[in-house]
Amino acid sequence: MIRILVVDDNSDMRELLGRELELLGFTPLSAQDGKEGVEKAVAEKPDLILMDLLMPVMDGWEATRRLRANPETRDIPILAATALFRSSELDACIEAGCDGYIIKPFTMTELENKIRELIH
Repeated sequence: MIRILVVDDNSDMRELLGRELELLGFTPLSAQDGKEGVEKAVAEKPDLILMDLLMPVMDGWEATRRLRANPETRDIPILAATALFRSSELDACIEAGCDGYIIKPFTMTELENKIRELIH
């Protein structure tokens, strides 16, 4: 079973994405901020991380950099889920180590396609 870690500070978004991921046949895991996301990724070794960027405690950029610096998590695909849409902000996602991004709001079909691109 493919496990996807949803890192988002919005509890409603985590819950919604968790339900949708289950409907798509994935096993969702969740974290409420970047710090918890890094800790869960190290402990759980998910198949993919869906990372919000704008979060308190530790933002998605810093969490991604930490995951990439850790040999245990550096190869886990990270998909940034963001409401940011300027090219400089999206370029910063890739520079931080994200493998791709999806702009909120997105459809579940768009999300499934992005996930399947990254996990082959």
